[in-house]
Amino acid sequence: MNPRKPHVTTVLLARRARALKRHVAGAIKGDGVGVHQARVASRRLREAVPVLATGLKGSRTANARRKIRRLTRALGKVRELDVTLRLLDDMAQRETFPRVALEEVRGRVVAGREEGREQMLKRLARIRLDKLDRRLASVARTLEAERSDGWRQELARRLLKRSKALGAAVEAAGHMYAPEQVHAVRIALKKLRYAMELAAEGGQREAAKLLPKLKRGQETLGRLHDLQVLQTHVAAVQAQPARTTSPDAGLEVIAGALERECRYLHGRYVRQIPTLQSVASTTRTVVVPQVSRAARGRRPIKMALDARGGGRFRSRQLTATAAR
Repeated sequence: MNPRKPHVTTVLLARRARALKRHVAGAIKGDGVGVHQARVASRRLREAVPVLATGLKGSRTANARRKIRRLTRALGKVRELDVTLRLLDDMAQRETFPRVALEEVRGRVVAGREEGREQMLKRLARIRLDKLDRRLASVARTLEAERSDGWRQELARRLLKRSKALGAAVEAAGHMYAPEQVHAVRIALKKLRYAMELAAEGGQREAAKLLPKLKRGQETLGRLHDLQVLQTHVAAVQAQPARTTSPDAGLEVIAGALERECRYLHGRYVRQIPTLQSVASTTRTVVVPQVSRAARGRRPIKMALDARGGGRFRSRQLTATAAR
């Protein structure tokens, strides 16, 4: 007799828990990609756990959510500085940037990265990843026992909330280059994407169609944010008293180039505004009603799982791409 296939909620949770465990191991070893991927995995779990565990009792869900949130925060500073170092490395490959000035900025970032890594490892030790594994396993067992589709209604509610937040953020940011307002768009976009992934992996085809558009917007604003972080380090070096290692002109060249690229990326984002507004609207008018109907059982949706039980998608599976 063939074993019973795992419930969709169990598969969605297990997939994200495995990704987190795999990437945290790389983060602890000092791998910059591992830090980034672990942080992305933790954010996906933060979005998934409260949705999938809707209505469950005795699964230790709240404890797991707290630990995941602390994990995300622990990884944040190191991830940001890793990206900054990669940007500086890329700039060093071009002859247009003064090498001495780049090295001065790099020295500041490296020092911060080492300090941040020490703090990260201490925080990870306090989080007790083995206990987080047990909490998530407890949630998974409860999900499998319940085998309920009630989570879809909570997902519909979140999608509605996230889409409204994205639309409001885009409207508030307008077309002018206002870094704080554009940053709010990036955060809203990211939250909608993680919720949309749950809908897509749960079988909603319209949700899957919207994901590439969300990803493009997130990549544009993620790159813009990374450059803005580097700008703060350049400005900090410029503001240091009694500097003797490099002339101010070299730092001004770097600062000017960063500002021009930020403006260019903002222009790219402005061209994407109609697409993002369309995504927010389609989420409210198409995806949310479909997810709600599935929750009420009017149009049951089956998750496309590999028949061999691995919980993997078929050949048309969504790729778990790195998200900023």
